[in-house]
Amino acid sequence: MGFGSHVLLFWLFQFVLLSSMLLKEAEAEQHLYNVTSLRGRKQVSGCNLFQGRWVIDPSYPLYDSSSCPFIDAEFDCLKYGRPDKQYLKYSWQPDSCAVPRFDGGDFLRRYRGKRIMFVGDSLSLNMWESLSCMIHASVPNAKTSFVRKETLSSVSFEEYGVTLLLYRTPYLVDIVKQKVGRVLTLNSIQAGKFWKDMDVLIFNSWHWWTHTGKAQPWDYIQDGQTLLKDMDRLEAFYKGMSTWARWVDLNVDPSQTKVFFQGISPTHYT
Repeated sequence: MGFGSHVLLFWLFQFVLLSSMLLKEAEAEQHLYNVTSLRGRKQVSGCNLFQGRWVIDPSYPLYDSSSCPFIDAEFDCLKYGRPDKQYLKYSWQPDSCAVPRFDGGDFLRRYRGKRIMFVGDSLSLNMWESLSCMIHASVPNAKTSFVRKETLSSVSFEEYGVTLLLYRTPYLVDIVKQKVGRVLTLNSIQAGKFWKDMDVLIFNSWHWWTHTGKAQPWDYIQDGQTLLKDMDRLEAFYKGMSTWARWVDLNVDPSQTKVFFQGISPTHYT
């Protein structure tokens, strides 16, 4: 199995866990006042989704990338000549329970009237596109609206009132243009105004913090009142994520909005 397949499996693992947790959250909302259901939910949540193995599932994949109207062309591997298809057949199987097969129609019914936003870098982009494609494969005739822009994009399944949004911001904190150049501000999240009033927020950030040279989209780092040409990247990441955590504490009502932070993805350049 090559490097690209290992990266794909890591991404699939995170996506299976995320979609499973989203469905569990929907179940929790539906059965909030049902004691019997709460007991059942505790038993289900006792399953360790992180302990398991990859198995081959002949029924996979859950969608055909060439027929999904929301996917970027560069993610359609088969269209551009990838000869093998085995990588599409992997399914994550926890050791202590069975993960139900994803059902896009069921997902839409559970999340009717909800807004789900992915916020972050290309990992969030991949998750947003795949969830949109998986749902579309289940309800191919559903009326949808699709807006694709550099920063804020959305897919809406109109008859269900479900909107999946993507906000691209690899650092979560701001990059601000100043006289000296582009400044990564560790204590500022002006973009947060676009993240409010969501029912689910899924964040991620990491590997852009390690970029240097031409791959680095900023010229300076602002740490409080101090302007730096560079600093220890792990320390910068810690301070940036502390700013993000404070934003969540101040702006998110946990009784109205569920917040997830995805794990770190490996670099995916080949």
